[in-house]
Amino acid sequence: MNAGLLVIRLVVGLLFAGHGSQKLFGWFGGYGVKGTAGWMESIGIKPGVPMVILAGLAELVGGLLFAAGLWLPVAAVLLIGTMLVAILKVHAANGLWVDKGGIEYPLVLIAVVLGVALIGAGEYTLPLF
Repeated sequence: MNAGLLVIRLVVGLLFAGHGSQKLFGWFGGYGVKGTAGWMESIGIKPGVPMVILAGLAELVGGLLFAAGLWLPVAAVLLIGTMLVAILKVHAANGLWVDKGGIEYPLVLIAVVLGVALIGAGEYTLPLF
């Protein structure tokens, strides 16, 4: 079970961190703060730049904490919060299924993050010191 939790934490956490890096630094094909801010403002999330920084930091920090198995409640709040905003501002109007742009994928991510946070990180985590 511990190795399975490690795989889930690493994949999901590092992908979240990657998304945060896209927003903050333009890495991995992202648009960086300025480009993402324009898109966020276009969907009604204003002011764009501070909101991108908050979302990017939540995904980057939350993802790294989740991957490392540290402070899972904090990581879960950060990651679930970003997914709830994504659902409300982007996906809810499109229904359930991902092929229509619906809430399916962010809902699955919420379930995974919440499930791991409730179970615990498992044996394989980074030491605090």
